[in-house]
Amino acid sequence: MIITFKKARLGYGRKVVLNDISFTIEAGDYFGIVGPNGAGKTTMLRAILGSLKPLGGTVETESPSGGPLRIGYVPQRDTIDDVLPYTVDEVVVMGRFRRLGLLRHPSHADRDAVSRSLTHVKVENLHAHTFKDLSGGQKQRVLIARALASEPEALILDEPTNGMDLPSRLAILDLIEDLHEEGGLTVIMVSHLLEDVANYVRHLAIVEREFFQVGPVEDVLTGPNLSRLYNMPVTVERVHDRTIILAGEGHGTR
Repeated sequence: MIITFKKARLGYGRKVVLNDISFTIEAGDYFGIVGPNGAGKTTMLRAILGSLKPLGGTVETESPSGGPLRIGYVPQRDTIDDVLPYTVDEVVVMGRFRRLGLLRHPSHADRDAVSRSLTHVKVENLHAHTFKDLSGGQKQRVLIARALASEPEALILDEPTNGMDLPSRLAILDLIEDLHEEGGLTVIMVSHLLEDVANYVRHLAIVEREFFQVGPVEDVLTGPNLSRLYNMPVTVERVHDRTIILAGEGHGTR
């Protein structure tokens, strides 16, 4: 277990967002987090990243080899400042700052890590391009490369396919799956796109203040659970080995 919530109460000051949360994430897992806006997904991420201390209980992270867990974090693209003319290389080397410090110049080892990360996400040809001029899918790959440059043991992605067209979305999801399967990375993905989560993750947390559930994706991502979560009829179907989620009247709650 590399991440453990034990009766955690999460919130801000006197405002409790999530209460009595207990679950674990194992090394090598592909873990999804879903829920309505404002339900506590970001709060949970902040607790895992260590930027939010629990109001009660504990949230513990530990490397499989002992010591602090190395986490690579990929924020939502719209939180990244596009005004400053950073190159792709300059964005990715920011992933090394924890190792080299803000005032030190990148070493050959740092530059090598940047190059490997860009190659891993297949945008090495963009290394000298300006980040703000890239497409949405290219920006997402660069942000994943920045996280990989930190040589993480766990990769956390916040809405990695938000705002993308279908081909770009599927390409990013396939890339993340490759990183998980080939590199053995623990992956934690937050997404409001339920089919993205349903067809990739192994375990899932449904985050809602009065309705928190966690477990294998096939046990948690069900019609009755989603119907209750979103207060509308939802059906979960399997079609050609893919999970399809249908919302609205006229569908059951399988």
